[in-house]
This record gives sequence, structure tokens and C-alpha cells, in this order.
Amino acid sequence: MSDLTLTPESPGLHVAKPSAYAPATGSYVCGGCDAAATAHGDTAVQGLVDEYTERHGPAHRQTGGY
Repeated sequence: MSDLTLTPESPGLHVAKPSAYAPATGSYVCGGCDAAATAHGDTAVQGLVDEYTERHGPAHRQTGGY
């Protein structure tokens, strides 16, 4: 299995929630601007996903930033 660590060369969004009772964790690295962030807890991870979606990965693809 290859290394799945997010980097500027291999950007993306990763979210994990091992069970319904465990808090979610998440991280992203943007390939368009090299921004990175992490979050712990369901509410914080939802905010992280929203931020990535609105300002990073998909936003850069729409404007040709990649």
C-alpha cells in the first residue's frame, strides 16, 4: 500500500470517524495554495470540510488554480 499522507504534491481532504461514538478527525492540504489544516471533533471537522470546499480544493479547480 502506498503512503496516503496528504502533501502539496498529493493534496486532498481526509476525514475519519472510527465509530458513531468516537469524535471525527480531519485534515486537508490544498494543492492550489499549499494551505493545510486539521480538526478534531464532529463540529470542527464539519467546519474544516466546509472551509476546504469553499476556499481550497474545488475552488482552485474552478478558477484554474491547479
